Amino acid sequence: MGVGRFVYTPILPLMHAGAGLSAGAGANLATANYIGYLLGALVGILAPAVVRSRALLRISLVVLTGTLAAMPATHDTGVWFALRLPAGVASALIFVIAVSSLLSHLREYPAHLPGWAFGGVGAGIALSGLLVLLLRPVADWRAAWWASAALAAVLAVASWNLRPEAPPTTTQAPQAPQAIQAAQATEATAVTAATVDDSRGPRTHRWFTALFASYTLEGIGYIIAGTFLVAAIEQSSPGPLGGGAWVLVGLAAVPSSALWARLGRRWSRPDLLLAALVVQAVGIALPALIGGAPAALVSAVLFGATFIGVSTLALATGAHLEFPRSVALLTAGYSVGQILGPLAVAPLLHHGYQQALVLAASVVLVAAVAAAVLRIGFPHHMVVVRATAPVRQPAPTESAADAGSHR
Repeated sequence: MGVGRFVYTPILPLMHAGAGLSAGAGANLATANYIGYLLGALVGILAPAVVRSRALLRISLVVLTGTLAAMPATHDTGVWFALRLPAGVASALIFVIAVSSLLSHLREYPAHLPGWAFGGVGAGIALSGLLVLLLRPVADWRAAWWASAALAAVLAVASWNLRPEAPPTTTQAPQAPQAIQAAQATEATAVTAATVDDSRGPRTHRWFTALFASYTLEGIGYIIAGTFLVAAIEQSSPGPLGGGAWVLVGLAAVPSSALWARLGRRWSRPDLLLAALVVQAVGIALPALIGGAPAALVSAVLFGATFIGVSTLALATGAHLEFPRSVALLTAGYSVGQILGPLAVAPLLHHGYQQALVLAASVVLVAAVAAAVLRIGFPHHMVVVRATAPVRQPAPTESAADAGSHR
């Protein structure tokens, strides 16, 4: 999934130079992929049984690999749009099925273990970025797509026999939000995302509203950087710097989910969410405001270390608040934000990518302001209502692993 969804970022400058792709058309192709990702996520919400389908996982692996291989077969932007759309759907389904399986089979294990597995997304980013970086001196954009398809095929073979999540053995109602929660947040494994009556606990509407605003804005800001960071760096520093920075983004993302889960032992999630958003905003703004190799490399590390962590923290916070269908709502808001991001900056791309990064950093800062509002009076010690019996939500000083042992 890391290859299929994010390899477009380092290939985009090659398509500008060799395929005649305009900046606006590049933004539209990114939007197609994010629309597809939203559709795939909605399938996980509306048909939660898909997370237990090995056949659908295998079909998605084939579709994602095939769309990568088909990209160099044409110069038609309409066909490219039609290819990136199902690639987004397949990416979402792979992620939902694979991570639901991961968290199901590692339910009794410490939370940092699935946290490290989430780093597979970062590893896919790093591998695809390295592949494009090595090919640039000797090949064109077509070879980059074909090579990424070959890499995806190897990884598909390795994951072909993944065991999906086991069917439920109780008479509990299907938990669609839990499927999406499993697909996006490791820390949320400590909480059952059940629909509860607000009268059984404190009213959480105002905190959830702030969280929803923050996470939706993060979807807008993060995806602008996630799509155009390499092109922005190469615009001011031609050469391999942009590709190298993208490899660093992936490497920094590998341990990030486990790291943020670890930090949750000492600090509350709203505090960590605020910190992660501020750090991310700084990282996005650096290449636009300073430029040069040091700023680009620091930017890559800060961005890579936070974008998965923000998802982890936001969705776990929503589950903690016990807001009905919180994870599904947050995921939908985040996905819509990803669709809006490239469209919002498309008019700015005629003047280069620097203004787009400044806008992205500003949006993430506004998300941080919403996270600061979330911190005000946040109910850290709510009683979580489970399907069996109510237990006390772990305090911020408890580890996610300890929380898992309480289940």
